[in-house]
Amino acid sequence: MSTTPNTQTSDHAAAQAPSCKVSAGPHDAPASPPGKRPAPPCTLVIFGAGGDLTKRLLMPALYNLAVDGLLDGAMKIIGVNHGERETAEWREDLHKSLQQFAADKASTFHAGKLDDHAWDWVAQRLEYVAGEFETDDTFTKLKEKLARSPGGNVIFYLAVSSRFFKPIVEHLGKAGLLKEAEGESGGFRRLVIEKPFGTDLATARDLNAHILSYAKEEQVYRIDHFLGKDTVQSILAVRFANALFEPIWRREYIDSVQITAAETIGVEGRGKFYEQTGAFRDMVPNHLFQLLGMVAMEPPNSFDAEAVRDKKAEIFDAIKPLTPDDVVFGQYEKGPAGVGYREEPDVAPGSTTETYAAARVFVENWRWAGVPFYLRTGKRLAARRTEISVQLKPVPFRLFRDTPVDALTPNVLTLRIDPAHGTSFDFNVKTPGPVMQIGAVQSSFDYADFFAASANVGYETLLYDCMLGDETLFQRADSIETSWCAVDDVLHPKDGGAMPVHGYAAGSEGPAEADALLARDGRAWRPLQKKAAGTK
Repeated sequence: MSTTPNTQTSDHAAAQAPSCKVSAGPHDAPASPPGKRPAPPCTLVIFGAGGDLTKRLLMPALYNLAVDGLLDGAMKIIGVNHGERETAEWREDLHKSLQQFAADKASTFHAGKLDDHAWDWVAQRLEYVAGEFETDDTFTKLKEKLARSPGGNVIFYLAVSSRFFKPIVEHLGKAGLLKEAEGESGGFRRLVIEKPFGTDLATARDLNAHILSYAKEEQVYRIDHFLGKDTVQSILAVRFANALFEPIWRREYIDSVQITAAETIGVEGRGKFYEQTGAFRDMVPNHLFQLLGMVAMEPPNSFDAEAVRDKKAEIFDAIKPLTPDDVVFGQYEKGPAGVGYREEPDVAPGSTTETYAAARVFVENWRWAGVPFYLRTGKRLAARRTEISVQLKPVPFRLFRDTPVDALTPNVLTLRIDPAHGTSFDFNVKTPGPVMQIGAVQSSFDYADFFAASANVGYETLLYDCMLGDETLFQRADSIETSWCAVDDVLHPKDGGAMPVHGYAAGSEGPAEADALLARDGRAWRPLQKKAAGTK
């Protein structure tokens, strides 16, 4: 995992970008910044080269890595996809997409104007291969091209629908493309697999078994893009680099933890995918559990990949299996923010797919016994927000019993992940005046106040770490299966009945039943929208 902060702005990075045009030699690599080394030479093979993931995230990430001088000059990028087309056409398609995303202020890749030299450096390394993902001929052509791979190092990135995971891995294995030569100089072969990694415990186990019949565990990089966000990685820094927090990071001081991933958008034309997946499978056993793992894990002895992943695996193993009573499903209906889910394209008129999920999770170990972790995620909610709120236990009230103080605001540390990046802490102070009166205040830190903004899409660190062979931010087979195991009773209730799905108005805070889930414990969700001044 890269630990050196990159505080360059995109404009500054563009200004410092090397002058490397398409006609430049293949080894005219940009200079890497102080404290960082460029990745080793390799060939990146992207299955799904014409897909949305490649255009919106992978290519912007590769462009940013090139701007930062973190790619080797001998690198090659081979795109594999259905449909005949020339490499020049693919390059131009990617170039246009990057320009559009860079100019869009709402895009995660808001670089402004592209640096032409940096793009040309990437473009000269692109090559397109037409082929079906399930035919031998595609992999025969690929093997011929990879015979000239720099250093013998190859990364296969499966940016495809999950139904292609098994056939692609099988063809790669049978073609001998996953076999690594003996010795340190033999070159590596790595496999990057996007989520969804299975749809439940049984399918995850089956997929793991299939992959590991062709590749070794250390070759497999199961990616979760949430872990590529700087603000997610910063959770470990906040916890372990500050003496203020770690001593109280335990059940004796913490009342509860809330983890929220709320979106204002709907399914955005992805009705077919969402009908098969739903909010719970899409977010809870992967993204939200990963955030829970970062918050709850014991301190590792180092930032070595296996040390960190071992501690996270311990947390997933300690999660008490969820039951239907611990979970609430919801589905957005017509409201202030727009139409209901059932009116969306490619959604069944009587669909019972959940677009909202809330869960109460307990980690049964010495540090966290009895502390509830409340998780929620949903679409068409009142605000876009991904954050973690750690609420401390209340102080004894006895000191204030003879004063006008009738309540104390809970102390809450909030780690803001998206769209705002930073932290805040709610605490109490005495208000000015002769009477002992308590007022709630907030101290906050915003990344933008201390660090220059950059057009980071979240995949830069993940791609760079994969090239370096650092597996810290990638999931192991055991953690994947343990996470699915924790939610299997929700996906397959023992009584055979389906989970009820409760309606909520588009643009609201979610279903009332989710509020009731916390009310049973005497707690409440932190509001997604801040109340206007002067309101209660």
